[in-house]
Amino acid sequence: MIRNRVARGAGSEPYRYRVLVPIAADSEEIETACITDVLTRAGAKVTVASCSGDLEVRMSRGLKILADQHIGDCVGEYDVIALPGGMPGAEHLRDCKKLEAMLKEQKSSGRLTAAVCASPAVVFAHHGLLEKSATSYPAPQFKELVGDKWEDSRAVVDGNVITSQGPGTSLQFALKIVEQLYGKDKAEELAKQMVTTTA
Repeated sequence: MIRNRVARGAGSEPYRYRVLVPIAADSEEIETACITDVLTRAGAKVTVASCSGDLEVRMSRGLKILADQHIGDCVGEYDVIALPGGMPGAEHLRDCKKLEAMLKEQKSSGRLTAAVCASPAVVFAHHGLLEKSATSYPAPQFKELVGDKWEDSRAVVDGNVITSQGPGTSLQFALKIVEQLYGKDKAEELAKQMVTTTA
């Protein structure tokens, strides 16, 4: 486990992990919903940030999601930055300079980064954010971008980087983030509540 700390804020108030979920036009809605829902259930403070011009973002299958704020307004440190996939949504995330800078700072500081579906290949591989092993959507064009790091697993944790394969693995992906923050018991507790399993 990467970060299983008993974190406390001022006084006796429990620390709430801060999770940033960047989205853009044509990001994948199932993946976005799974990340935000599961991490909120775990007790994290989740912020959905638009990397597009508007707060209302049209996702890959037409669902419209209202982001909490623009990526340019995101300040301070996040315990996790977790990217949904979707195409060409992942390309829009890749090309967002503010997000690129945040991801690189996140990696250099040793805090968690996470990506699912196309984003491990299109965003993380492009910006040199992967470690020794990773996974992505198992289509040839994405596997090629990940290269010899690619692993056929529902979710991969390598150092401070978490990757996963697609909409069908989104719950396991989000639960893997929970496991890294709160521990395996918490992840399994949430999985049981949602009638699913951890990866």
